[in-house]
Amino acid sequence: MTVPTPGAQKLTAKDFATDQDVRWCPGCGDYSILKQVHTILPQLGLKQEDIVFISGIGCSSRFPYYTNTFGMHSIHGRATAVASGLKATRPELSVWVVTGDGDALSIGGNHTIHLLRRNFDINVLLFNNQIYGLTKGQYSPTSEEHKVTKSTPYGSLDHPFNPAALALGADATFVARSMDRDPAHLQQMLLRSYQHKGASFLEIYQNCNIFNDGAFEIYTEKASKKEEAVFIHHGQPLVFGNNSDKGVRLDTGKPVVVQFSEGYSASDCLVHDETDQNLASMLARMFDNHQEENHLPRPFGVFYSKSRPTYEDQLHEQIYEVMGKKGAGNLDKLLSGNEVWEVL
Repeated sequence: MTVPTPGAQKLTAKDFATDQDVRWCPGCGDYSILKQVHTILPQLGLKQEDIVFISGIGCSSRFPYYTNTFGMHSIHGRATAVASGLKATRPELSVWVVTGDGDALSIGGNHTIHLLRRNFDINVLLFNNQIYGLTKGQYSPTSEEHKVTKSTPYGSLDHPFNPAALALGADATFVARSMDRDPAHLQQMLLRSYQHKGASFLEIYQNCNIFNDGAFEIYTEKASKKEEAVFIHHGQPLVFGNNSDKGVRLDTGKPVVVQFSEGYSASDCLVHDETDQNLASMLARMFDNHQEENHLPRPFGVFYSKSRPTYEDQLHEQIYEVMGKKGAGNLDKLLSGNEVWEVL
């Protein structure tokens, strides 16, 4: 989170739109995400020049062209590395990383986990469409097993990454999930991500209507959303269903679905606690266990939020501490070293 700029000009969403033609496929979920980001940016109270969007490679990575702030379209998988360097040297800036499931979890997987464990105050927006869209439909690190694609004509053998679980395993201090087709919820999660002091990781389910259409349809469509998705809120029980008539409770340490018509109520359900990392891990992995007898809903919201010193704050504290002991130093002297030869 960056401190609002005193006396900053009041901006609107239109101020953050550029004159560039938005070149995504018609119907792509990226349009909605772009709209929601532009909607929340004026609420931050920052100058446009104090906000930076950095992307890697992929459809989502065109984002900096379409957002009227500073930005950089960097290289494949390295957006998190570039953003880390920027935040280390310019900690006063609000730095956002826009990436995809392929960019961040395949070639960029190593960089992603280290940004999270170091806890730079950076907002990572991971657009997850479970496919490589820009390169025309190969399977990605989040594609389900047995996924038939151009690169896996007989079905993928890979076990997929669970982005939220991966982020929690990397000791991220903020992990959340939202979707492109719920603008109100996505705006809430974007604001929560920004307000967190530290590395925030927001997974956004994003529909690729060309190469993986409907991958998340049961969670986004009106006919099935209330039955298949549970929206988690700190201090509130996990209740869902068309008539809010179902809940999730623990049975011998495992989450199970209960029906209120069978004598259960909201008071019997699991109460969400954003500060409980074990609970967050269980919620992140709930959809990994879809047996017919205990079909669990997919959680959306903030899984985990914890306060921990940021890397850039500790870095600059260390620099000032050493300077206090040894002085500002002399770069020329440092480069010349202790041994000097005179060449005649």
